[in-house]
Amino acid sequence: MTGNEIAIHAERRKALGEELARERAGAMAVIPGPNLVYLTGLHFHLSERPTVALFRAGSAEFDLVVPSLEEGKARAGGAAEVFTFSDEEGPSDAYGALRKRIPDGPLGVEGRRCRFLELELLGRDRNIVNADPWIARLRMRKSATEIDAMRHAAGMAESALAATLPSIRVGQTTELELVAELTRQLYVAGSDPELPFTPLAATGENGSNPHANAGARAVHAGELLTLDWGASAGGYFSDMTRTFRVRGGELPDRLRDAYAAVQEANAAGVAAVRPGVTAGEIDRASRSVIEAAGLGEYFTHRTGHGLGLECHEEPDIKAGNDLVLESGMTFTVEPGVYIPGLGGVRIEDDVVVTEVGGESLTTWPRTLSDVGE
Repeated sequence: MTGNEIAIHAERRKALGEELARERAGAMAVIPGPNLVYLTGLHFHLSERPTVALFRAGSAEFDLVVPSLEEGKARAGGAAEVFTFSDEEGPSDAYGALRKRIPDGPLGVEGRRCRFLELELLGRDRNIVNADPWIARLRMRKSATEIDAMRHAAGMAESALAATLPSIRVGQTTELELVAELTRQLYVAGSDPELPFTPLAATGENGSNPHANAGARAVHAGELLTLDWGASAGGYFSDMTRTFRVRGGELPDRLRDAYAAVQEANAAGVAAVRPGVTAGEIDRASRSVIEAAGLGEYFTHRTGHGLGLECHEEPDIKAGNDLVLESGMTFTVEPGVYIPGLGGVRIEDDVVVTEVGGESLTTWPRTLSDVGE
């Protein structure tokens, strides 16, 4: 890591220490994954060999328990104390040493990630609490460097799409083939190896399932094709969706109307973004458009989700969320309409809250266009 990266991670740990103090917690335990990367820059595999970092209230220091084979990486990461264990001896003694360094007070853990394995080793007799909201408050507000990485990831995703669309052959190209080609083009465009998710491709009636599994179905004339994909740059993700008309047939009026409603809803959601509004108000701006078109029952998910080191993180752009948006927050705006037995439409953009409004990091046109030869 560069000196600048080391300083950034130290500042983040200092902010977490202050957050823990405000919550009157003694410490927080973090396992391999995005939170550990955010706080230390260290990448470990989540495996049967339990790795845990301990962060204490009021401090930027941290301790690590790692398997012996990871000791070199751990010590290079700047931990105050590193406890190791071999496969032969197991982790009990190393975690016993770590437990002695846990201050009094509640111990925060990652509620959506921490496993029974780590909880058992940390001591189930402790007052264990969910610390996800505490670190989410830090991660929601992205720095200029983080936003630049996400902008880069969005550009790579769009380059991959541009290279994939000419490969579509009406009646021949299958959903699975589209997923394979789009994945390949993401790497050609320069994406990090870890994609936010396996790309989604859904054509015809399969498009009525927001998370349809790609299969052997080929694209056919006069149907809609929905592609949902993203790239990774410096560990930060993009996530975008576009829906296309397959060339050579007449699109049913009901789907044409659905596309027009979703396009307007997407624009309304992005236009509503600015500091001081709530996440729920963004959802309402998009959802009201689709409801006014008489399609509200077919909009079956939230308008968006936070985006960054994870494809799905805070803030949730959903009804009833009173979180007030601040400059630097990043999330998707992705209204959709899904009509069973007919097809679906979704248009998804990655949006950052600026000091004066909202900026879409994704720029691919949102008008209905034809694909396929």
